[in-house]
Amino acid sequence: MNRAIRRLSIASLVLFVLLMVNVNYLQVFRVNTLAAEAGNARVFDLQFKNWRGEIIAAGDTGGADQVVAKSKLVKGGIYKRAYPLGKEYAPVTGYDSILGTTSPFGLTGIEQAENKFLAGTAPSLAVYNLKGLFTGKPKQGASVYLTISPRAQEAAYQALVAMGKPAAAVAINPRTGAILAMASYPTFNPNAYTTLDSGQLAKVDKRIRTNPNGLLLNRAINDTFPPGSTFKLVTSSAAFTTGKVANQNATIPAPTAYLLPGSHTSLLNDGGAPCGNGHPTMVYALTVSCNTAFAKLGDTVGGSALHNMANAYGFNNPNLTIPLPVTPSAYPGPAADAPALTDPAQIALSAIGQFNDTETPLQEAMVAATIANHGTTMRPYLVGQIKAPDQSTVQTAQPTALAHPITSAQAGYLTAMMEGVTQNPSGTAYQTAGPPSTTILIAGKTGTAQNGVNNSHLDDAVFTCFAPASNPTIAVGVIVKGGGFGADAAAPIALKIIQAYLRQH
Repeated sequence: MNRAIRRLSIASLVLFVLLMVNVNYLQVFRVNTLAAEAGNARVFDLQFKNWRGEIIAAGDTGGADQVVAKSKLVKGGIYKRAYPLGKEYAPVTGYDSILGTTSPFGLTGIEQAENKFLAGTAPSLAVYNLKGLFTGKPKQGASVYLTISPRAQEAAYQALVAMGKPAAAVAINPRTGAILAMASYPTFNPNAYTTLDSGQLAKVDKRIRTNPNGLLLNRAINDTFPPGSTFKLVTSSAAFTTGKVANQNATIPAPTAYLLPGSHTSLLNDGGAPCGNGHPTMVYALTVSCNTAFAKLGDTVGGSALHNMANAYGFNNPNLTIPLPVTPSAYPGPAADAPALTDPAQIALSAIGQFNDTETPLQEAMVAATIANHGTTMRPYLVGQIKAPDQSTVQTAQPTALAHPITSAQAGYLTAMMEGVTQNPSGTAYQTAGPPSTTILIAGKTGTAQNGVNNSHLDDAVFTCFAPASNPTIAVGVIVKGGGFGADAAAPIALKIIQAYLRQH
């Protein structure tokens, strides 16, 4: 009898220990995983009662921070999300819909990327959650401080609205990679997703998702366009690094008409104009944006060198996040399109930003930022700090170098070339980003890209730049779909962003 009781006792003890181990495992190691489960009804109910952290635009030095997402207490003791500036920050904040249909409970943008901090479920916030158990107060999430400059963001969004075409703009601090503005147009109002009426939410969601203008598409980081002549900066970089061209004052061949190698197609400059005397300097060729000069240069440099340089600037990177996922910009390589590296005609077209080259407005800004930062590409990021409910710092961004495509000297060559675009009366952006329109010394490059869909008069307008050219603190990339000439449609938008950020008019 004693032996049977002893065995039963041991078995009971083992089961009890296993139960305690499992309970502790669930409560300690799997708490966040279980909390994120879409079918977790308890967590779903609790989110109505908890105060979600704020999202704050804090990128203006010495300026006032701007709350762009906050929790609002409504009837019945329920907290719902509010977005004071709605459409202007929609591509950044995304939305938090507590009745949403997407995982986990209708989260997009920063609301999704930083959800564990905003909701207060991050392990680093455990001590603050424990305080709530004793005080009886609702659990509070952490505040997410964005690198966005309210001045630059407002200028970017208003300029895109005034243009009235599908477009996006991104501004970066070239020294750190901090994103100063990220605007997309047309867009949506995230407040429409915060309704507590499930029927109303379904109607709103259907209306927005079926809108042919793609309102939920963040064109700044998730839409790609042909870069056009702005890609000549990458081609120039490849020419310098391979030693095919010594510096910005070296001359290169530029026939009035360039027969694409291995084909029967001739490439012309804008309006069929000659490029100087047919042997311009690199500075002059970029100043007036000679297609024949850079197409021939691309053939001289070769497809592999162009592909490697594009990769160094950030193209073809499937792992880039800011922390929002970024659609890779593309320079076709062996895995995607082998002829792009070997077919001379396609190499020549790629060198001037046509053929299959595509990029996001973020990538446009990254190219200019790299040149502005003496040849070093910084990893772009959108979140500067995360602070606990008591305002103690939980996390701070650390600027990180992503690549070093060119040397500081080569960056200087490119800067001189880009200054010619805006400062030389013959430059393609002289009227819209040069002395006639601003006292700020901007280094830039225009692009007018055939998109393969629209007629030539509806080409995409592109502009990438940085300022002040002698001591850059902001780099900008703008793409306007169907905008036409980059100098006319995209450059003025970039100028407004720069003026707002530098507080000059």
